[in-house]
Amino acid sequence: MPLPESVDLAVVGAGIVGLASARALLAAHPGLDLAVLEAEDRPAAHQTGNNSGVIHSGLYYRPGSLKATLCRRGREALYRYVEERGIPFERCGKLVVATRESELPRLEELERRGRANGLRDLCRLGPAGLRDHEPGVRGISGLWVGCTGIVDYVAVARAFAWDIRAAGGAVYLSHGVRAIRPDGQGFVLETSQGRLRARYLVNCAGAHADRVARLAGERPTTRIVPFRGEYKLLRSPRRHLVRGLIYPVPDPRFPFLGVHFTRRIDGGIEAGPNAVLALARHGYRWTDVNPRDLVEILTTPGMLRMASRYWRTGLAEVLRSLSTPLFARALRRLVPAIRTSDLEPGGAGVRAQALDPDGTLADDFRITTAPRAFHVLSAPSPAATASLAIGESIAARAGDHLGL
Repeated sequence: MPLPESVDLAVVGAGIVGLASARALLAAHPGLDLAVLEAEDRPAAHQTGNNSGVIHSGLYYRPGSLKATLCRRGREALYRYVEERGIPFERCGKLVVATRESELPRLEELERRGRANGLRDLCRLGPAGLRDHEPGVRGISGLWVGCTGIVDYVAVARAFAWDIRAAGGAVYLSHGVRAIRPDGQGFVLETSQGRLRARYLVNCAGAHADRVARLAGERPTTRIVPFRGEYKLLRSPRRHLVRGLIYPVPDPRFPFLGVHFTRRIDGGIEAGPNAVLALARHGYRWTDVNPRDLVEILTTPGMLRMASRYWRTGLAEVLRSLSTPLFARALRRLVPAIRTSDLEPGGAGVRAQALDPDGTLADDFRITTAPRAFHVLSAPSPAATASLAIGESIAARAGDHLGL
């Protein structure tokens, strides 16, 4: 399908946030001429298609933050959507386990945040209660979070794309955006397969969101730094060691949750991810090196500050990436029966982590406005869970900001 000469609105990126935003815009503004532009040959090719498939509860996020608000709204909207569409899911709950006395204050803070964020199915557990849920777990205390679930987000993204087309929108795959020229009346977008004029722009480009914003004439101080999360799989004979989702108490200094166990909707058990600096914005392996991306990473304002603060943690993550025995040792904190031989290579995902000039890792969604445009500059986890709410928020604001 060839590109039209012009549309009312172009959405850059067919990950789950871009598709949810396009879907919501069409629902809120019937008759809108809308095109989604995606560089890859399929939707949900990167962050959406390589995550753990967890429907997050909103336990971790600062009350009142965008993550907390949109995760809560999006979670329940997502459960309704997948049930209506017949997409397999399970509201299976998860266990957060403290294995050391030093983790108990952080566990208490998690419980406080969860209750402040409206979670009513939280239950504090002792050692016996932990074993009732997960016989293989050893810990001194924990939280049961009943509203956590699992789903196939690629299936959800495909359903969103179907909704867009059914509402009169279009999704153009293999149409990477190479240049954008603001002209006062909108934007002229040069793609890998032609030119498109759009009156309005919504940037949901994920790992390239900061670049797309700059192409559109903005100067965001936030830069994307890619972190690779590598997973292992539990071999089939050892899957009985884990019933569902088992998480450690996270380190509050980082937006990562630590290595954990996740049962997938297909029945497999993933272990991980770790968090290592990727050498490309789509660097799923150590051998994936993009010179342009690497230069940008190393020269990003704030990168040196972040590295100087957390180099010990970063070194430990690298060693765990290179050593399956070290990976297994981290997992044994939660499930002592795990052996190195129980693990086999799994997949990997890349988190588009926003970094501020002072070296701070952004811990909330960042959605900024510009003349005739929205830019989703930071939408890592739980963005998939919150996607419907993110889209509805953008669509509601578009009426005033874009004049739709």
